[in-house]
Amino acid sequence: MKKWLSNLFKDEVKTTDDVLNNLKKSSDFVFYTNEKSKNPYIIAYFSTLVDTNVIHQDMLPYVTEADKAEHLRTIIPIEDITELKDINQLKDHLMQGFVYLSYVNEREEAVLIQAQKDEKRNIGSPEVEFSVIGPKEAFIESLDTNIHLIRKRLPVPELRIEQIVIGSLSRSKVAVIYIEGIADEENVNTVRQRVEDLDFDMIADSAFVAQMLSDNENSPFPQVLDTERPDRVAATLAEGKIAIIVEDSPHALIAPTTLVEFFSSFEDYLFNWYVGSFVRVLRLFAVAFSVLITPIYVAALTYHYELIPKDLLATLITSRREIPLPPILEALFLELTIELLREAGARLPTKVGQTIGIVGGIVIGTASVEAGLTSNVLLIMVALAALASFTTPVYKMGNTIRLIRFPFLLFAHLWGLIGIVFCFCILIAHLIHLRSFGRPFLEPIYPPRVKDLKDAFIRLPFAKLAERPVSLRVKDKFRFDPKEGKAKRDIDE
Repeated sequence: MKKWLSNLFKDEVKTTDDVLNNLKKSSDFVFYTNEKSKNPYIIAYFSTLVDTNVIHQDMLPYVTEADKAEHLRTIIPIEDITELKDINQLKDHLMQGFVYLSYVNEREEAVLIQAQKDEKRNIGSPEVEFSVIGPKEAFIESLDTNIHLIRKRLPVPELRIEQIVIGSLSRSKVAVIYIEGIADEENVNTVRQRVEDLDFDMIADSAFVAQMLSDNENSPFPQVLDTERPDRVAATLAEGKIAIIVEDSPHALIAPTTLVEFFSSFEDYLFNWYVGSFVRVLRLFAVAFSVLITPIYVAALTYHYELIPKDLLATLITSRREIPLPPILEALFLELTIELLREAGARLPTKVGQTIGIVGGIVIGTASVEAGLTSNVLLIMVALAALASFTTPVYKMGNTIRLIRFPFLLFAHLWGLIGIVFCFCILIAHLIHLRSFGRPFLEPIYPPRVKDLKDAFIRLPFAKLAERPVSLRVKDKFRFDPKEGKAKRDIDE
């Protein structure tokens, strides 16, 4: 693809006029020669990329005051004015919203003046990672605005921002952000190299980049943490991680990451550490419940009646007395129904989607029980499992949890509880083998990092969080002096 683009004008483009004549094939390309002016000039630009107010107010009134293009840099009140040096520079800048300007008598000298049309939505509240307390700002589809949201939270000169252009057609700008002196140089080089090596024609969103940067593209688990909260990005940068922001995407990527981070919310740090730890443990329990409750039901009713208490067994027998389907088909029917309702609710307009999700669940659930297709006990379990899966703070990890329930169901039907254990062993082996930018994905569980457990399954008080994560191999290991962590000084001291 890159070779094709580089050879696009190879035979026909030799001069600046060749480039401009080729671009005239587009209806939104403006090429104008003003011969009535005291100093006749030529101007060319894409009307869909350029703010015409800048041209008429800040550019054209000053054009006649100069006799050479190079003098325009001292007259026009626009900061970014570049002298044209080669043809490739002309093509790239015109596609980025620059204006070509040269004088008729001095065609060999020309300048490119920045006049980009700045159309973007206002900064709003997070929609996926909403929090009751804390900042209410979220990223938008503007790279400069997103960098501003990070810089105002980390106003230090050590904050480094490296811009890389990827996508042979989209020419998307990607910003790699880290704090020099804290982030490990090896991690920074790994991220930088992987971004620079990306070879794809169209980059539509940061999700494209996340999949291409992953160590294992075949894994259902996301290996790059995406977030729409600038406060979370700033906090992870302070830990020594690297952030990746893509133009036209409202989500930032954080790397390297670990599995436990997908079950922690930034809101956990805004509560007392007791409350934050309780909520985090509750989420982990909800995930385990969501994945295992339906397979255990299938395994128990298929192979292990002796494990069911007598009182509960009587209830199950009563509920399944007229059910013609085996437990596996009954479970699959309800699980797929829940997934269809969830997908329909997500794709329909907001108000209609909420109505479909609530009404559809009630109507279908009640009708399936009354028709004798499913038992009311399994209906309750599937509904609780679906509710538990919504506790995952990161949407992509929620999709993964929904997916891995089905292999557990299949193995539970084949071999009962032994099948569930076997499937769990496969899952653990996959997670142990998984990496995020070369770093262990299952850290601090494997390899064991006792020091990193202070902010994994539970969150200790801030006084105990003096040391940055060991797995990141940061240059500056301490966030503050640990000896001063518990010091409480009053004015009378």
